[in-house]
Amino acid sequence: MFYWFFKFVGLGPIAWWYLGLRWRGREHLPRSGPFILAANHIAFVDPVGISMGVPRKVIFVAKTKYYSGRGIGGRALAWFLKAIGQVPIDPASATAANPAMETSRRVLAEGGVVAIFPEGTRSPDGRLYRGRTGVARLALPAGVPIVPVGVTGTREVRLPGSRSGARRGRVTITYGPPVDLTPWRGREEDPQAWREVTDLVMDRIAEITGQDRADRYSTSQEQAQRDIDGVAG
Repeated sequence: MFYWFFKFVGLGPIAWWYLGLRWRGREHLPRSGPFILAANHIAFVDPVGISMGVPRKVIFVAKTKYYSGRGIGGRALAWFLKAIGQVPIDPASATAANPAMETSRRVLAEGGVVAIFPEGTRSPDGRLYRGRTGVARLALPAGVPIVPVGVTGTREVRLPGSRSGARRGRVTITYGPPVDLTPWRGREEDPQAWREVTDLVMDRIAEITGQDRADRYSTSQEQAQRDIDGVAG
């Protein structure tokens, strides 16, 4: 109940106005059955736009720090993210990530929708970084489609209470055609298949967003500098 209220009645309309949300490619979203949304990650507000464009409940797995926002905007965002079904995890703990995978598998098994940021964290500089293979590890055994999602415009958004002052956005969320996983059928437990599928998903995201590529994972130092600079917050 709270999910639908916040999404369409409570904070949803405010988020739509403040972010200047537009959606493209919603005809590519399966009308029924489980599927995975795999998106690039630029800013804290990315989950809001992605979720609001989908006419079904979307479950995210989010870092615990997303729930510790400062200022009016940060606290409102944390409240909204909880309301729209995010599952907090601590990425520094390997054991903490297991419940996230288990929760995602359960949601898919029940016919639900899971959203994942394969990069694992926000881009430190706006480029698209290498994806981690969790998206493939979920999709292949479950036999569910992966819908690539491209988010643009959130890097320029500043929430009320941020150091640089509030700034509204013009955010576009684009849902691409589902990735055909047929070539990897029978290789559900093959790490090489996980990597191939993940790389293909990232290629599709790059085609949508036009981002420059970084063929590596972002470093903890880059992520720390991003947070100091206040970029994409």
